[in-house]
Amino acid sequence: MSSTGRIDSLAERSALVREALALARRTHAGQLRETGGGEIPFIEHPLAVAELLVENGYSDDVIAAGLLHDVVEHAEIEPEELRKRFGEEIAELVEALTEDESIPSYEDRKQEHRERIAAASPEARAIFTADKAINVATLRDAYEGEGEDVDSRLPVSLDRKILVWEYDLEMLFDASPGVPLVDRLADELVGLWGQRAAQERTTLA
Repeated sequence: MSSTGRIDSLAERSALVREALALARRTHAGQLRETGGGEIPFIEHPLAVAELLVENGYSDDVIAAGLLHDVVEHAEIEPEELRKRFGEEIAELVEALTEDESIPSYEDRKQEHRERIAAASPEARAIFTADKAINVATLRDAYEGEGEDVDSRLPVSLDRKILVWEYDLEMLFDASPGVPLVDRLADELVGLWGQRAAQERTTLA
């Protein structure tokens, strides 16, 4: 069963997940997300994040927040709307996952968000980790086809993205030791490092 199929199946059993899925699909409709290898429908990303949370046994509340984690930052949904529709816990999780766009520097914005996640709940860190793991996995797929040319499609350089992910992983090892999702993120980063090393060897040969 595809990730979309699994989430749809869960939505049939859970009114909460069903409502979160409907809002995510509506608010991200028509949006595209750059992967480094081309654009994909934006909704594919929160679906993949939610699927990873399902695989790791998280609650319906956490899965719903995973589906909605980008709606404030990328779809202009107000936190108060989420609070009214889904309750305080889910609204707080989505707010924790929302970067502060008033910080212009990429590194500073990511650092502020990392520090906020480190002080947040284990559930917020789980969604953050799933988000990063899916981002790295998606970029690895793009890198397989494009190699270092993915750099030209990304809003910041690949080196800068990887450095931020390394800092994220370091924080998560400290804040959430022994969590399988953190190990998954580590595995994806190790895989990306390996792909780049292989590409460099090919280039130098």
